[in-house]
Amino acid sequence: QVQLVESGGGLVQAGDSLRLSCAASGRTFSSYAMGWFRQTPGKEREFVAAISWRGGSTNYADSVRGRFTISRDNAKNTVYLQMNSLKPEDTAVYYCAAAILYMGGSGPGEYNYWGQGTQVTVSS
Repeated sequence: QVQLVESGGGLVQAGDSLRLSCAASGRTFSSYAMGWFRQTPGKEREFVAAISWRGGSTNYADSVRGRFTISRDNAKNTVYLQMNSLKPEDTAVYYCAAAILYMGGSGPGEYNYWGQGTQVTVSS
């Protein structure tokens, strides 16, 4: 069982940066691939980024590639999402997720555990 708690969301202006954090409970954090997803009202949950067990592999949605960076610190049981050059269309609730896999994919169904989400709002 893994419990995930996101933090770092907020209200920013277009062009600003934010760093989201996701703290995980348990001693087996390094056994999980981790991902970030986002969701806006009335839309399906959208893949943002994923990282493998030890951080050697990453994957990004086309819409964020080059602006967002996913990373993890297994000693701190934490995964991060550094978001730069934010756009109004990045506004969403952001969720972190854990998958019992080496590397998570882009499908929400691949992930076993989810956090409660943190709101990111980007004003124009």
